[in-house]
Amino acid sequence: MHRIAGVDLTRIDGIASDTALRIISEVGLDASRWPSEKHFASWLGLCPGNKVSGGKRLSGKSKPVANKAATALRLAARSLLRSQSALGAYLRRQKARLGAPKAITATAHKLARLVYRMLKFGTEYVDAGQDYYEQHYRSRVLRNLRKKAHDFGFELVAVETPQGI
Repeated sequence: MHRIAGVDLTRIDGIASDTALRIISEVGLDASRWPSEKHFASWLGLCPGNKVSGGKRLSGKSKPVANKAATALRLAARSLLRSQSALGAYLRRQKARLGAPKAITATAHKLARLVYRMLKFGTEYVDAGQDYYEQHYRSRVLRNLRKKAHDFGFELVAVETPQGI
């Protein structure tokens, strides 16, 4: 795989060699056709829609596209449900928030951005792991809570809990 594309797409969790070959056969090796990863994800049909009329949002549904690479990325995202990686933790958190179909599309969108970066810039993917993702998410939530408490004139104080509880 590395010899064909210059990068090894199978390093991304959920993408096997057949999935990587399907993506490369649909997308090609030159990702410079798309100005950004947002354009790439939109071409795949993995972006939320923004149907607006008269300032009112009518629909946020993704466009239906007949793209085999998008289907492969959705299947790869679905396989991450039990993965102990950062992408698996992301999928489970999104599934709890949005439901399974939207979570799979959101994770496929994230995978598409990773594939784009790897093909365009030749970077390697390194998984930080589920623990790093959970810790990073927790710190982000705490930072937002502190900011909200400060906006309301309160101060957030951490409470130590006994180990036996």
